[in-house]
Amino acid sequence: MTTMIILSDTHGNKADIDKLATVLSESDYIVHLGDVTTDMKEVSALYPDKTYRVVGNCDFYPMGDEQILEIEGHRIFMCHGHRYGVKSSLERLAYRAKELDCDIALYGHTHEARIEEIGGVLTVNPGCMTRYSIDKSYCYLCIHGKKVVPTIVPIR
Repeated sequence: MTTMIILSDTHGNKADIDKLATVLSESDYIVHLGDVTTDMKEVSALYPDKTYRVVGNCDFYPMGDEQILEIEGHRIFMCHGHRYGVKSSLERLAYRAKELDCDIALYGHTHEARIEEIGGVLTVNPGCMTRYSIDKSYCYLCIHGKKVVPTIVPIR
């Protein structure tokens, strides 16, 4: 079984990232989907081999805006989502994932946690961790062979 912690839209809220220290250390992969990926600087330094980041529309430094991970036979497309109009629809995101032969698409940008299957692609938004949000959350994703289980976890 492989575990993944997925964060997005932290917007400077390092305090809530610090609350996740144990779960971050125990996970196999750590993903930040943009807005503000520099919040993960310390986490990336502690776990360089398992931390992946993509930039969002509020990130202004050279780093890729899309990545693909292959885990237990699954191809996972990661992006912030703003280039795919995710605030209106997830169709373009799912299409891009399929185009890249991915069966899972991770995205952020909307600040709303959401899990939905579209055209055979599991789309997952972990929600946001901005300090101004009432509904802060992240996603704990487990992959075991063909089984993929995303869980949205609220942060208090």
